[in-house]
Formats: sequence, C-alpha cells, structure tokens
Amino acid sequence: MIDRWGALVGRRALAVLLIGVLLTLGAGAFGAGVFDSLSQGGFDDASSESARELDAEREAFGNKGIDVVAIYADEDGDLSADDPAFRAAVEEVVADIPADAVASVVPYYEAPPEAGLVSDDGSHAQVLISLAGDTQDDFLVSYDRVAAVLDAPEASGLETSIAGAYAVYNDVNEITSEDLKRAELISLPIVVLLALLIFGSAVAALMPAMVGVIAMLGALAVVRVIAEFTEVSIFSVNVISLLGIGLAIDYALFVISRFREELALQPLDEPDAASIAIRRTMSTAGRTVLFSGLTVAAAMASLLIFPQAFLRSMGYGGIAAVVVAMLAALTILPAVLRLLGRRVDAGRLPWRRHRSLAPADGGRWAALAHAVMRRPVLVMVVTIAALLAIASPFLGAKWGSVDYRVLPEDAPAHQAAVVLNEEFGGGEVSTAQLLLQGTEPADVTAYTESVREVPGVLDVVPVAEADGTTLLRASWDGNSQTEASQELVRDLREVQPASGEVLVGGLTAETVDLVASVASHLPWMGLIVVGVMLVLLFVAFGSVVLPVKAVVMNLFSITASFGVVTWIFSDGNLADTLGFAPQGFLDATNPILMLAILFGLSMDYEVFLLSRVREEWDRSHDNDRAVAAGVQKTGRIITSAALLLGVVIGAFGTSGIVFMKMLGVGMLVALLIDATVVRALLVPATMKLLGRWNWYAPGPLARWWDRHGFREEGDPEPAREGRADAPVPV
Repeated sequence: MIDRWGALVGRRALAVLLIGVLLTLGAGAFGAGVFDSLSQGGFDDASSESARELDAEREAFGNKGIDVVAIYADEDGDLSADDPAFRAAVEEVVADIPADAVASVVPYYEAPPEAGLVSDDGSHAQVLISLAGDTQDDFLVSYDRVAAVLDAPEASGLETSIAGAYAVYNDVNEITSEDLKRAELISLPIVVLLALLIFGSAVAALMPAMVGVIAMLGALAVVRVIAEFTEVSIFSVNVISLLGIGLAIDYALFVISRFREELALQPLDEPDAASIAIRRTMSTAGRTVLFSGLTVAAAMASLLIFPQAFLRSMGYGGIAAVVVAMLAALTILPAVLRLLGRRVDAGRLPWRRHRSLAPADGGRWAALAHAVMRRPVLVMVVTIAALLAIASPFLGAKWGSVDYRVLPEDAPAHQAAVVLNEEFGGGEVSTAQLLLQGTEPADVTAYTESVREVPGVLDVVPVAEADGTTLLRASWDGNSQTEASQELVRDLREVQPASGEVLVGGLTAETVDLVASVASHLPWMGLIVVGVMLVLLFVAFGSVVLPVKAVVMNLFSITASFGVVTWIFSDGNLADTLGFAPQGFLDATNPILMLAILFGLSMDYEVFLLSRVREEWDRSHDNDRAVAAGVQKTGRIITSAALLLGVVIGAFGTSGIVFMKMLGVGMLVALLIDATVVRALLVPATMKLLGRWNWYAPGPLARWWDRHGFREEGDPEPAREGRADAPVPV
C-alpha cells in the first residue's frame, strides 16, 4: 500500500499538494472555532462516591459547597470590618452579584460570629459564595459572571482577593492559555534555526515547521468535531500543540533525511530522480512514519478508558495530533519534496556544501555500537543500574490533586489562598461533606458523635436537613491534599450510621477517589498499550522478541523520568531554580499522561531504529553489522529529532502551572534518556546478546509475516554511487 502511495505521489505530486492545501485551509477555518466548544472542567469521575455525594446534596438542598471566598481588607489598614464604610462597600458588591449565577451568598455581616468570617484583628472579612449549575463547566461559567463583579468599589479603598477551587481552575486555564502561546512563540523559531543547522539548507529547514502548523490546524478541526458529540476539555489543545509540533518535526526529519539520501544516489542526469527518490522514501521512511503514527496513536488511545473527561480529552487531542501529523508527513510533505527535487538543498550553509555521504557500516555511531557489542553484559548491567537508581525516588511518591499551589506564587488565586490561611485561623482547615440518607434522627446523632471520635476530626456541624436527608460538615487541621487528610477521609468512610447510608464528599474525598480511579484503570491502560504495541511491532518487523524488548527498554527510560519528577516536584529539589512552590506530592493524573505520551514517543524512535536494522538484516543476515548499520544510519537523525522535540517540550517546562512544568520536565528527561542511553547503549547490547533470536517468530506467525508483513523494500546494496558533493543524510 505504502509503495503504491509513493508511486502515486511521484506521478501526481501537484494534485496531492493542492488537495492537501485546500483541506488544510478548510481545517484551519473550521478549527478556529474549537475553543467555544471546549469545556473547562472534566476532572471528576461521575461514578465515584464524592461525585455521587455532590449530586445527591445538590438534589436535596441545592449547592451548599463553598465555591468562592471573596476576602476584603482596607489597603491602608484604617478601616476594620465593623466600620460602616467597610460594610457599605461590601454590601454594594453583594448587591451586584447576579442572582441566577449563585445558589447562595453569605456575607460576613450576616453570619454568626462563630462562623469565623472576620479575622481576629478585624482587618479582613469574607463573603462565602455557592455557585449555580449542575456540572463543573456550569460552575466555571457562573464563576466568570460572579468574579466580574466581586472587586470592591475603587473609592472604598478596599483590596479584594478571590480564593476557592474555581478561582484556582480559572487561573489555571488562563495561565495555561498564555503559556501555550508563549511555548509556540519560543519553540517554532528555535526549531527552524536548529533545523537549518541540522539540514544545512534553508528550504529543508522550513519543512518541519510547515508540517507542524498543518498538524495543529488539522487536529483542532478534528477535536472540534469530537466536541460535538462528547465533552472535551480545553487542555486537549495543550497536547495538540505538544504532539502536533513535536511529532511533525520527527516525521519531517525522517522523511526529508531519507529523501535527500535517496536523491543523492541518483545520477545528476536522471530526469526522474525526484520521483524515484520519493518512491524509495515512502517505501522506507514512509513506512516507518506510518507505524510510528499508529503506535503513538494507540498509546494515546489508552487514555480513553479513564472516566475523567480531562484524561479522555488528552487522548482525543493526542490521537488527532498524531494522525494529522502522520498524514501530513505522508501526503503534503512528499508532494512538496517531489516538486522541489534537488532544490530541497537550496539556501545551503557555506560549510555544508562539500560533505560526502557517511558509510553505512562505519562512522562514530557504528563505532559506538561495536564497542557496546564487545561488552554487552557490562554495558547492560551498568546502564540498567544507573537508570534504576535515577528511578528510585518514584518508590516514595505521594499522590494528590490540584490545589492553589499548582499556580505561580504571584497568581491571584494563590495569593488569595495564602491570605485566607494567614488571616483566618493561622493555618489550613480542610472539610468533608457527610450526606446521610434515610437515617433515623437518633441514628444521625449517634453517627455525629462517632465521627467526632475519629482521630484528627476537630468538629462536626449540621449544615442542612430536609425530607430525611441530613448534611453534615466535618473539619480537621491541615491541607486537603496531604496523605494524612486522605487517610482521615478513608477513616470517615469506615464510620457507618445504624440506619440508612452515608456518602462522604468534599475536596479531599475527590482526591481520594481520583487516586483510586487512576489506580483501578491503570492496569487496563497498560494491557491496551502493551498489547497493541506488541501486535504493531510484530507486523512491522516479523519478530515476537523485538516487540517485548522494545516495551522493556521503554519502561526503563519512562521510570527514570518518573524518578526525576518525584525528586524535583514531590521532594522539592530545584524548586527555586525552576520557579515553583513544592506541593509534597504528585498530581495523580500527570504520570498517566506522561506514560501515554512517552510510551508513544519512545516507540517512535524504536520503530525508526529497528526499521533500519531490519533493512540491513534483510541484506546481510549479519546481526552485528545490522545493529551497527542501524545505529549509524539513525544515530544522528534520532539525536537531531530528540533535540528539536526537546525544544518543543522544554518550552512547556517554562509554564507557570506546576503540573504543566512537571509534564515538560519529565518528558524532556525521558526523551533525552531514550534518544541517547537507551538507543545507543541498551538496544545494541540487548540485540547483541539475543543474536539471531532478535528475529524469532513461531512458525505460523513467521509464515503469516512472510506473506502479509510489512518490510523495507530496499535494494540489496545501493545500485548507484553517491556524488562527491552529496549532502550527508542526517
């Protein structure tokens, strides 16, 4: 199939290009409206106990949760909450709050003194707001309307701070959007500059950026279509940018490098040189891109099994970005290359004009592979020990969810949370909602006393009661995301009333449920990823051994990156250097995202390397030569691809949001380890030890692959000698 497509592009390049351009323009126009279709929520699991508690609570009493805390203080310290001018200013604000956007508003002057809505020195006062809506997205829409009127009148001289979960979500969304724009502005120019140095020609250097832009435009259009049928989070745009640009760079690099290599083998007087080169490129590098795209898409598809719309959205965005990047690299890019022909090297840098082709079985990368294969056991032991040592901090990882500390310290919601903690009670107090249904009054009283006896609980107070349903609120000292708070919620869930049932909800309960949900779905995610990878890699290489080896190799680089992420973001090392406030835990969703993305990207390089090894194996049936040739032919390309992709990923590491910074740093570490240590050391060492077993498949599978499998269709040896001034394939 891929051979026939290469021949078609060679014959009809202009038509393919025009169709591709028209589709891209249409996708760009349609995809521009995607942001109006995306949700800002999607972090909850509708089947979890905390979600069921919230639904039942709202059905019985409306929204009783404290979603927004507006804090007011006099800038000059002259007024206290008791002063008429202070109260008048707050009353003016409360009067402007749209009634249909809130379920309830409790200003400090209407609350009893024991509610603690005024600080001990009277300098700060709170207004508690419960938002209207049925879903997280509804609440965020209501929050936008409410937040717009919460600032105290300028003439009053009062400062306004807005705290609460939805203030955090709002700041996260805004800062993430700004970070995304900055990452694209930073990464694309650097990518073009580095591509110029790698390719040595201005025309070739522009190709990866072109494919990246096409991938983003097309993926946004696909996600907009998906959003018409299901909830898609706005965070899907981040993964589109990351994978769309990143994989477009990889695929463009693979295709352009092979095209230049094949073109350099054609005589200067060959009139059909570009068509021949593009056909050869499609049957080799094009095949690699096809399988790479399928493996990365399969890895991202594993996110679709999670109940959280946030994680599923990352899967939607990732699949869209990968597939469009792959299609662009197999259609528009080869069409452009076919039309350019030797002009792909136009605008060459002066010092790159007289480079000759590197030998297939010689060179520094081949020398390194041979050196590794002389001491494979030693290399494996030392390398694996080093990677496991790097991964070891992950054994002590603690888990949590989003709170105000994911924001930079100068973010409004972060500063408001600090004010809330410092001015009201001198520390953090966490709460849980306890909803009793069908419980007898006497049993409610007994249950309340039992909850008070749970170690760590400060108090239990009634919130509302109607039609046999009672809502209680338990409180305790400490941040809601700590292990102690999570354990306390588990203890609360062990306490049961004598009649009826109880549901425990609240922020900490949501975190407990999130961690449990991720843990229960993770094995299925692993089975899906590994199973699909094993099948695809067998179809690509005809071996049942290499796919298993590839999965194991990838796990080493991924777990090493998890160790680095834990050491930095959970343990707090390098916090000042990287500019974030340590949380003492990892967001439970981040390793899941990293696992899906990194597994796909690692397979990207594995497929490219093994494709060239298989190509040489089919020629020579010499395992050592095949490995050395594969490493030599792909070493510089994979390193260059990792460098360019690292720029894109690294730009995300500059994000002000801790979990985005964590994702960028973790992926950058894994990428560097995978493209260097794993590919240059572990792969040659393991393939040397396995020898001919690298290509083993049971008889029936081997016969199936001989008839139906995909293989590199290369000549046994190059039929034509390269020109002296041919560029080095990078």
